[in-house]
This record gives sequence, structure tokens and C-alpha cells, in this order.
Amino acid sequence: MTNHWIDFKNADVILIMGANPAENHPVSFRWIMKAKDAGAKIICVDPRFTRSAAKADLYAPLRSGTDIAFLGGMINHILRNKLYFDDYVKNYTNAAYLVNGEFRMPGELNGLFSGYDPKKRSYNPKAWEFQKDADDKVLKDPTLQHPACVFQLLKKHYSRYTPELVSRITGTPQEKLVEVYQLYASTGRPDRAGTSLYAMGWTQHTVGTQNIRAMSIIQLLLGNMGVAGGGINALRGESNVQGSTDHGLLFHILPGYLPVPSADLGSLAAYNEKHTPKTKDPASANWWGNRPKYIASYLKAIYGAKATRENDFGYPWLPKLDPGMNCSWLMIFDNMIRGKFKGFLAWGQNPACSGANSNKVRKALAKLDWMVTVNLFDNETASFWKGPGMEPAKVATEVFFLPAAASFEKEGSLSNSGRWAQWRYAAVKPLGASKPDAEIINELFFKLKALYAKEGGALPEQLVNLTWNYGFKRADGTSKSVDIHAVAREINGSYLEDVEDKPKLKPGETPPPAPPPWAPKKLLGKKGELADGFAKLQADGSTSCGNWIYCQSYNEKGNLMARRAKKDPTGLGLFPEWSWAWPVNRRIIYNRASVDLDGKPFNLKKAVVYWNPTAVLPDGKVGKWEGDVPDGPWPPMSNAKEGRKPFIMRSDGVGALFGPGLKDGPFPEHYEPLECPVPENLMSKQLVNPAVKIFADAGLPEDAYATCDVRFPYVGTTYRVTEHWQTGVMTRNTPWLLELQPRQFCEMSVELAKEKGIKNGDTVEVASVRGAIEAVAVVTPRMKPFRVGDRTVHEIGLPWCFGWSTPGVGDAANLLTPTVGDANTMIPETKAFMVGIKRKG
Repeated sequence: MTNHWIDFKNADVILIMGANPAENHPVSFRWIMKAKDAGAKIICVDPRFTRSAAKADLYAPLRSGTDIAFLGGMINHILRNKLYFDDYVKNYTNAAYLVNGEFRMPGELNGLFSGYDPKKRSYNPKAWEFQKDADDKVLKDPTLQHPACVFQLLKKHYSRYTPELVSRITGTPQEKLVEVYQLYASTGRPDRAGTSLYAMGWTQHTVGTQNIRAMSIIQLLLGNMGVAGGGINALRGESNVQGSTDHGLLFHILPGYLPVPSADLGSLAAYNEKHTPKTKDPASANWWGNRPKYIASYLKAIYGAKATRENDFGYPWLPKLDPGMNCSWLMIFDNMIRGKFKGFLAWGQNPACSGANSNKVRKALAKLDWMVTVNLFDNETASFWKGPGMEPAKVATEVFFLPAAASFEKEGSLSNSGRWAQWRYAAVKPLGASKPDAEIINELFFKLKALYAKEGGALPEQLVNLTWNYGFKRADGTSKSVDIHAVAREINGSYLEDVEDKPKLKPGETPPPAPPPWAPKKLLGKKGELADGFAKLQADGSTSCGNWIYCQSYNEKGNLMARRAKKDPTGLGLFPEWSWAWPVNRRIIYNRASVDLDGKPFNLKKAVVYWNPTAVLPDGKVGKWEGDVPDGPWPPMSNAKEGRKPFIMRSDGVGALFGPGLKDGPFPEHYEPLECPVPENLMSKQLVNPAVKIFADAGLPEDAYATCDVRFPYVGTTYRVTEHWQTGVMTRNTPWLLELQPRQFCEMSVELAKEKGIKNGDTVEVASVRGAIEAVAVVTPRMKPFRVGDRTVHEIGLPWCFGWSTPGVGDAANLLTPTVGDANTMIPETKAFMVGIKRKG
């Protein structure tokens, strides 16, 4: 989230789209209702009339997979009616940038942007570059009138997204579209704020990244970024998804969102050269320009004294990807089914149930020599070998089950959706032989280290050179257990040497005279102390930090994540002394975008930060920011010499209406899901996202897909229920929760049920080209048919929390979903696919 859970209460309009917080994030709904009690309006856009919709002031249905058409129509409405926040757009976005004159858009190229290579199914992003002058600075038109400027291109691109056409694509009635657009666009005034709440209903599509990009454009146009009650807010589906991502869970990032190195970058200098953005704009903070400090400090944290300047701080030991290598979820199981893996660790996951195209996943597991599963309970993955369609005698995979402790049986931190890292203590001891994850990892590390010492192996330095100072070392060099506080301190980082406060010189600036040798050194940090902020990390090996964005979380003042003070001086619900939020306890990211060029808040009643020009600092300087921790100490932008633009993580310092960094286009464009109910895209001649990987091209029968197939005429989607969590491994083993929601069901409209002769409570078979499951029919007016183009389209819904290992509940909804993912992230498309349905018996 750019904001946080409590901040929902500050919104004037809340758009719930791609999420269902009333059922899936029920505690958060408290803050939504507080906003409503204060006069806010709630909009819910969803294929189903959910419990969130029941509390909304305005509900609009839409067909799954058509969010960009819906949001593109809102962008068109805002621009056509001049409802955007003019000063914000001009000062804090790239609206004025000029794009190269050869750039063409889908309206001109039959659904494609410039630079597309149909043989590679990919774009050359150079076709989307900005115009630059002789000094390599981007050319701009501050009036926003030049036909090649981003603002005019945005208007041109989305002028095609008329209410009439959007309605024909999405199935949303025109009057509902206009009503939603008018209400949400009302937040384009300085004294109002709108927030967007989304979850997997937006991300799990072949255009998932662009769904969020479309909403980001809306928020930038309306000035809703950086403000109280605004932002783009992902509702994470698990209490530590944010934390796990922060700490490098995904294949392409190290902790702190540092890129994983590729094998063609043979030195740390080469890595830094490629991954450190540069800018010639003196008003840009370009914070990622500090990446060399963060990667060096990370290497020192994991390799300690063995990481020296002479060996590139251990950079050669870091595991590296081949150039262009994709190790995302779908690719793992695609390679596994082709026999390219010998072993697999399924740690805290149940891919035989949660994975898209679960039949393919289960067959892939049978190709392994061995699998280790770490979990609380037996599940569909651990026992895949005896599941439906399997012949145990023919499965050679050796399975090891390691029992793990539950969250309340271990101590440590969780980082929630709002980036708040909160420390939790163990309530009870782990049950039986189960262990906390850290203890299992600790034992595994020392066993592997001993095996390398005894038997050797490929690249042992990657593992044997790791520091492991997380507990008392016995005579043999191993640790019996892990002090989780030691882990937290390593993540925070420390000063390995005295770090001097040296003056920062600008190019060509003369350094001040050197102080006399007897003068005391002015230090940023003292050797041996915990670091108190990432601004003090160094690239020379004098600091360590396991994750730069968590630097400050556990410092000489103590464990800030464990704080529980309830002070709220701003009254906005920031609670700066409750836990700790990354970065540097900032509760709302890009908060200097909430003020004008002089530092005056756009909304005085809900000021996140403001510039106090008379405040005297300890060093005698005058002027500072009050309120939330600002995204940088610089004075307001009206100070031409020292001011900095607010979007500090971007090299140009402004929000991107035009985003040339994505793989499928600089503007979001509507494409149909891989499986869809229509033979053509009503927006253009390009049916599906042209940059997605089509697995079926490789010829595996498991990767089949079906569009406009008479056997599978209905749109299917998946979702969660309140009573079960994720695939249900924990909740299906909790009898009272299983009693509340006892088995797989299929929601369908009254109209579809009548057409198919299905009654409420009937057992039905739902099938796709990949598999079939049984479910209980739930015939409900919560789902309605859609009018799409000139045809009626029905949609059905299934929860994805059930699996065969619990007797009598049915099997996984993901047996139906396809192997295809988003063009940028490869997240699977499980929210829109095609199925058939029939009554059984």
C-alpha cells in the first residue's frame, strides 16, 4: 500500500474493485465504515453482488477480465470533462514530457503499440522513448498542448473508451458507468480524496500489472497520491505477504527490491552500472541512485568479514540468473513437468491446490526425485501421489514432511499491507515435534555446510561463506537454536567502522578546508552500533544491512517494531509510535505530493505534512516538515536550488502517466483474457495481450485453452470466503470453520440455472478444457447475466479453498484455470477463464 489500513477512514470516496474486503479483509472494513460514517461514499465494482457491495453506496457489475476497459472509460471521462487536478498534473506527473514523433498507439496500429515484433511476441521499448535535447534532458511542453506530449497522447488513447463501447465490453450498464465515473472523479478537487482498494481480482490476469497502472493514472490525474485518504492500496491476502516480498521472496529480487544479478554482470561495478538509474535533473532526488550503498551493505550482512573490497564484497558468490531467465511460478512447474528438476521444497505452500492448472502441477510433482514439504498439516501437495488420478505405485517421488509451528507458536515480525512491521511474541510452545521455520532453516544450513565440507560440490562459497551469527555457537561451530532478535538486528544493519559525516560535493564544487588532525571527527555512525537509517549506509563496506528499507526498525533505541503507543498527534490515524513502518516510519508514501510548491497542504484539514519555515533545527538551520515522516528533508519545490520533486523512487521525480518500462505498452490497453466468451476484441483487432507467453505453443496437452468453444460457454472466476484461508490447509482442519463452509460450491445466476435446469443445492459438474470438479449449485440473484456486444454472457464463481485431502469437500477450483500469466509479472490468470456446467444425476 502507498497508504495504510487506518487511512481508509480519511477518504471521501472509496473504490473497491478487484477485492472484497468485507469478507476477505473484515477487520479492515471497520475503517471503511468509519469513512462512511463521516460522509464518505463507497463504490463497489465486482462481477458478484458481494457483502462489500451490500455496504456500498453504489454498485456496478462488470465481466471478469474487463477492468482496463472500465478504468479507461473513467480516464476518458476525467479528461473529457476537465475533472483532473491541473496543478498536480502539471507539477507532479510526466504529463508535459514529449514522446518521440514516431510513436503510435493501438488506435492506429490495430491494437498494438509501436515497436512490436510478432515473431518474438515482444516490444522494443525504444519505440516509446521520450524526446531529448543535446544535453540528454527530456523535452517538455508545460502548456500540455503539444500533440506529442504525454497529456495529449493520453487523451487521444482513451478517447476511444466511450461509455457506449465500454458498456458493450464490460457488460456494465452505461448509466452505472457514468454514475461511478462522476462520483469518483469528484475527488479531483484539492479538498477531497479518493482511495483505491484492490486484491487478486486485479492482479491475476494477463493484464494484471496494467490494471493497477490504469488506476495509478486515475489517481495521478485526480491528485490522490501522497494524500490522506488516497493512494493505491493492495489488500494483501496474508498477514505477511508484504514482508515476504520485502525480504526477497520472488525470484527476481533480493531483500529491499534489489535486482537479482544476472550472469553477464561479472562484477559489482557492472551490476551497479546496469541497475543504478541516473538523472541530469537537479530537482530529482533519484533515490535509487543509492543502490550501490544498499547492495554493498547487503553483501556485508550476509558474508560478513569474508566480504572484502578485494573480492568485490563477495558479489561473485551471489547466485545469478542467466540473462533473461524467468523463474516465476508458472515457469517452475512448466520446467518441472519436463523433468528439469530433481527436487523441490514446498515451504508453507500448497501448489497442488493453489497453482493455476493444478492438474499440470500435480503431474509435475510426479516427475521429481524428491520433495520436501514444510507445513502444519497434511495437504494436497504433501500427498499428491495418492490423489485423484494418481497411481501411487508408479510415482517415484520421495516425499519428506517437516512439521512447522503456527504463527502464534513463534516469535518475530509481520509486515502488513500498510508496510507496518509489527513484532509478535510466541503465545504457546510449538506442538509436538513441530518447529518454527527459522529453526528448520538453521538445522538445514548447518547440515548442508557440513556436507559441503565433507563431500565438496559446485560453488560451495555461496553457502559456506555465509555469516550465521544468530545464536550461541557450540564447539563444533553450529548453533542449536536461532535468536530471532539477532536476525532482526542483522536486517536492520550496523556500522562496521566509524562512518564520518563528510560533506557532499556537487560536480565542480571545491571541497572545504580539511580540519586539523586533532579536531574530533564528526560521525554519522559509531563502529559496532546499530544503524539508525538507510541514509547513512555506505558503498565502501563500512556498513552492513540485510534489507535497506528495514534500516531503523531495530536500532540502538530498541525494537521499534514492538512499540505499542497510541499517540496520534495529527488525528489522521498515523499512530507513529505503534510498531514501525518502512521506510523510516513513513506512514504515507510520496507525502510531499500532498502539498503545493510552497509546502502548503492542498487539504488543510487533512494535512499529512506541511512546511514550517520558522522551525529551528539542531544545527541552526531554519525550516522543516511537520506531520508524517516526509519523503526527504529538502525544502518545498519553490526553493529552486534545494527543492526536490516528491516521487523520489523515480529517476525523474514525478508520477508516470506514461510508463515506458513495462513489457506490454506505456499505456494500459484493453485485451480479452486468454480464454474469453467473444470472438473478437470490441476495442481493436488484437484479441489478447500480445506480449504474454502462450504455453500451449510448446505442445503440452496440459496447456490447452479454449475460447468461444461451445463446450465451455461460460466465464468462470475464483475467490475466497471468510471461513477459509488460502487453500484451506489450516481452516479445513478446524472443525467449526469447516462446518460453517463445508464444501465446494458454484454460484450462478437465476437465469443461467433456469437455462440449464439446475436448482439450488443440486450437485453440478464444472469443467474446463483442462479438468472438471463437482460442486453444490448456489443459485443466487447476486450474479446476473451480462450483455456483451450483441450476446448474453453468463458468469459463474467458485471458491479456491477446497481440496481432495479433506474428505467430502470436493477438489480445487484451480483444476479449471489455465497456464498463462501477466506479461510483466507472470502472475497466473485465475480470475477469468471459460467453463461448461451441467447437473449431475
